[in-house]
Amino acid sequence: MNRLRPDADDTRFVRRCMLLILIVAVLVALWKASDLLILAFGSILGAIVIHAFADLYAERLRLARRGALGLAIATILAAIAFLVWLFGIQFGAQINALVLRLPSLLQQLGAWASQSPVGAKIVDAVQAAFAGSRVARDIGGLVTGGGELILNCLLLLIGALFFAADPGIYKRGALLMIPRGIRPAISDAIDDVEGNLRLWLRAELILMTTMGLLVAFGLWLSGVPSWAALGLLAGLSEFVPYIGPAAAMLPALGLGASVGTGPLVGALVTYAGVRLVQTNFLTPWVQSRVIAIPPAITVFAIIGIGTVFGLFGLFFSAALLVVIFTLVRSLYLREMLGEDVAAPED
Repeated sequence: MNRLRPDADDTRFVRRCMLLILIVAVLVALWKASDLLILAFGSILGAIVIHAFADLYAERLRLARRGALGLAIATILAAIAFLVWLFGIQFGAQINALVLRLPSLLQQLGAWASQSPVGAKIVDAVQAAFAGSRVARDIGGLVTGGGELILNCLLLLIGALFFAADPGIYKRGALLMIPRGIRPAISDAIDDVEGNLRLWLRAELILMTTMGLLVAFGLWLSGVPSWAALGLLAGLSEFVPYIGPAAAMLPALGLGASVGTGPLVGALVTYAGVRLVQTNFLTPWVQSRVIAIPPAITVFAIIGIGTVFGLFGLFFSAALLVVIFTLVRSLYLREMLGEDVAAPED
């Protein structure tokens, strides 16, 4: 007699319980390794940039694939070295002065805004929202120990070089873990993600360059100190739409207020004018071929990703949103609903 032997219903129930436990365990592991996953995603972005340069060199210079890839890697390393030189030597004194004066500048700006009842409520709301956030804790950790930031940047760079060396092996490995019947759809979705990320990165590079140059020129005309470093900061902040430029504007306003009313007004006019030009002319022209994400979705998604993944998640939040939006279009709208969704054209 096998009176204790489970019947078919019991076996099915146990199997489902084990599957649920496995799913929960995987989600917990992903949550614990969220910082590592964000760095891996940044490495994938870096690999896409390297291959974009490699394709350009292979097409324009008629180089072999390996030669074009080597030249692309050399280009990226030279660009990183140039940025290190720019931050460390050329604008080093301005950036050090800005970092040292930033806490007092923010306090002065908060005191200036708190002079009106509405401004005081806004300052209190911003401080309350920022104080308990994971982004605040990450920034505090970076301030107390910059070694973590340097280590993460090195890991990101090394990961990008490995991904760029042979991206096909990682794609084939991912597809092997998926049932055969849906592999073609998943493969096309991965290609769509790569194409949209490449177009998005190209658009971001143009917007970051124009943003930095226009802000630096306007702050120089307004007489704001450290205008070159502030322009560089404004250009880099464009990588995180809406939230990044707003955060980069605060130290410029603080420095302008420390000098006088004229530079403060000039800084306000500069950022407002540059944002007007970006929103109405540059952004529509540059992103006309990039996947269009509504602004409200962009803002709330960036805040949500930053809340979940912290500072590094906030930095890559716009790129993550492009990936999510592309997968929804490719897998759900095109493959499941049968909508006519075109693939990105480079």
